[in-house]
Amino acid sequence: MRYGKTSLALLMSLFLFACASYTPKSEVGGSAGVPAAPSGDMRAVAWTQVDGWQDDSLIGADAALLQNCSKLSQQPNWRAPCAAAVQLDALDPEAIRAFFQRYFTPFELFNRDGSHTGLITGYYEPLLHGSRVRHGIYQTPLYHWPAGRPRGSLPARADLMRSGILRGNELVYVDDPIEAFFLQVQGSGQIELDDGTIMRVGYDGTNDKPYRSIGRWLIDHGDLSPAQATMQGIRAWARANPQRVAALLNVNPRFVFFREMPNDGVGGLEGPIGALGVPLTAQRSIAVDPRAVPLGSPVFLSTTRPAPGGVSGGPLTRLMFAQDTGSAIKGGVRADFFWGLGDQAGDIAGRMRQQGRMWVLLPNAQVLSEAAVSQ
Repeated sequence: MRYGKTSLALLMSLFLFACASYTPKSEVGGSAGVPAAPSGDMRAVAWTQVDGWQDDSLIGADAALLQNCSKLSQQPNWRAPCAAAVQLDALDPEAIRAFFQRYFTPFELFNRDGSHTGLITGYYEPLLHGSRVRHGIYQTPLYHWPAGRPRGSLPARADLMRSGILRGNELVYVDDPIEAFFLQVQGSGQIELDDGTIMRVGYDGTNDKPYRSIGRWLIDHGDLSPAQATMQGIRAWARANPQRVAALLNVNPRFVFFREMPNDGVGGLEGPIGALGVPLTAQRSIAVDPRAVPLGSPVFLSTTRPAPGGVSGGPLTRLMFAQDTGSAIKGGVRADFFWGLGDQAGDIAGRMRQQGRMWVLLPNAQVLSEAAVSQ
């Protein structure tokens, strides 16, 4: 949610360039099913023109669609597809493919300059280790919003840490200050507690200060090269320089607060909550610009997998769902790919900076309605 209500994806760029920092995804405008304002262009195409449409197994696509329908099914344009979606066989990919071809029309997305390729980045949900009680290795607190403090009233990180304002507002203690920082960048995550249970935390606001890149600071001070200023490189630097970590983190004046999220077997959440208000699905959810892509829409993505060394791997062609937003996500052909939970997902997300094409799938009822209005 970049922030789950989250912040990031552009992990590489976040570390290198302050201008790439996220704001909470759920705070970015746009109504479900309707673009907020023009930010690009889209053109109807035949299904045979959707590059890679036949290559996706579509496993899990029906579940992500049903998440969407929990928010969209009462909208007139979505009633028919959502009613039919509950009958889909999750193990029959061809039936799922036929469903989308029956109820939706593909539109290729374009940028304002007419180009049809754009930047595809990645984000993830961190998994940390912690305790509800401060002891042993669990010395780094995450905080909830200070009770009684109005929004916009808090100082920058360094002053905030010295002020005493945070005292008594500890939510949980984790074992690594750098991992806590990465969690602040993402805005949501899970914490494996020392009693064996899992605690999920979500975004609960910031001190409204600008983001400053710690990776850029390390480069400018000669501590890391640009190639080393990755999430993995910053972790390694912190392990080698523990006495300098606090000063490094204070370079960034922004401070993120958290709240505990439900995480039980009955009312809990499968993934972090995105801007649509539904749990994100690993490798099926993307963050988009809601001015260009109706929030909640299926979006077919054709890009490449990130590989070590900044090169591109094999093709990555998948049906995704526009369930999140982010301030760094601007334009028609622009998406942030949600990779899931944990370090492996984070490693892939941190390396993902690919070029790709996108097709938004609009409900046929919406297409026909807009065509009738335009006549």
